[in-house]
Amino acid sequence: MEKTLLRKNDIYLIGILLIIFLLILGGVKLTQKGGTEVVVSIDGVEAYSFPIDEDLEFEITGYDGGTNLLIIENGYAYLKEASCPDKLCVHMGKINKDGQSIICLPNRVVVEIRSAGKIKSEDDYDTVVG
Repeated sequence: MEKTLLRKNDIYLIGILLIIFLLILGGVKLTQKGGTEVVVSIDGVEAYSFPIDEDLEFEITGYDGGTNLLIIENGYAYLKEASCPDKLCVHMGKINKDGQSIICLPNRVVVEIRSAGKIKSEDDYDTVVG
């Protein structure tokens, strides 16, 4: 007697779950708003703010002299170069939506996209580490 791994009802269930997942993903993508400014924080302190619609190249000096090269072009922001050993921040890609961020832990640099006039408050954080 031959056993089958997937039965007809299993395939239907997988199909329905896939459709639900795609609908949720599409809803999230459609409701996500584009940001208007790029905010750079160094060691937890907001240091710089740039409009996302103006192209620029800016070298960020982070914690303990580490550097990151921020590029803003064509409405996107990304880190092109970094002095950190793993360069994960460079590989995080381009961002342009409100709330997206690029983080370089060794240099303690955070590049975040925000909408104009949005001010980060203490209520925006889930956890405070001392």
